Amino acid sequence: MAQLISVVLVLGLAFLAFSPICFCGKTTGGYLYPQFYDRSCPKAREIVNSIVAKAVAKEARMAASLLRLHFHDCFVKGCDASILLDSTGSIISEKGSNPNRNSARGFEVIDKIKSALEKECPKTVSCADIMALSARDSTVLTGGPSWEVPLGRRDSRSASLSGSNNNIPAPNNTFQTILTKFKLQGLNVVDLVALSGSHTIGNARCTSFRQRLYNQSGNGKPDYSLQPSFAAQLRNRCPRSGGDQNLFFLDFVSPKKFDNSYFKNILASKGLLNSDQVLLTKSEASMELVKKYAESNELFFEQFSKSMVKMGNISPLTGSRGEIRKSCRKINS
Repeated sequence: MAQLISVVLVLGLAFLAFSPICFCGKTTGGYLYPQFYDRSCPKAREIVNSIVAKAVAKEARMAASLLRLHFHDCFVKGCDASILLDSTGSIISEKGSNPNRNSARGFEVIDKIKSALEKECPKTVSCADIMALSARDSTVLTGGPSWEVPLGRRDSRSASLSGSNNNIPAPNNTFQTILTKFKLQGLNVVDLVALSGSHTIGNARCTSFRQRLYNQSGNGKPDYSLQPSFAAQLRNRCPRSGGDQNLFFLDFVSPKKFDNSYFKNILASKGLLNSDQVLLTKSEASMELVKKYAESNELFFEQFSKSMVKMGNISPLTGSRGEIRKSCRKINS
């Protein structure tokens, strides 16, 4: 009996020794873990990083665009690269949804990465994993935290225009609506505040916050929670009508640096979007978190990394579900 127990123990330890250490949780049909491509495509991470770095060096805004692409993908049917599919006879693309139309970008960078990976290791690395890695690399390249990206997602064979229209939080949603949309994805108020911190980089269009400047509550008055001189400054380039596509920095203090000044801006009533400022004005719990992250960059970075891993774990396709697309824009024929 003692002999049998020792054999079982040895076998158990041997199994553990060869198992990847994974804090990423079980997903239907398999695990996601950072070492997923170590044997099948050892240069995968290096290739992604190199192309993202070139794209961000060429245009700093691209970092925020790639980060947002991953977020807008994960909130619709999970992190399955459905956002990348173009419309065909059987697919209505998510690119035409309200949150994505004229604003989702970075598709050409994903195409370039996919093309390089298909040369290096054909039919191996999914578009969904490319987006998860690109989001992490974009964060690091702009001065933000790094984290190990769990990998092994597969690509969907369908898109959901209605999911894209309904599930992605909108700039003018109430705090409660935004929180509900996060909770539907298994995320909580801590994730909501930390992930909103990605607005430390990137831009927003005039059309996404105009109502705050002129008619916040339908009474023809600006948003009382927006600092008046900041509002006046914004009105110069965001008129009552026209200028819809004019771009504004989400974090005017350090727009190209990933840091906690986004939270400091909110405390000064200078959050650009309604969805930014309500983190301070509409919930005790989120207000405390805004204050914490404004005080400590380290705390913000730590939670942002955890919340990004958690978001990247939303309903991935694993095992034999989905496919590894040859082109990220269309399903395999």
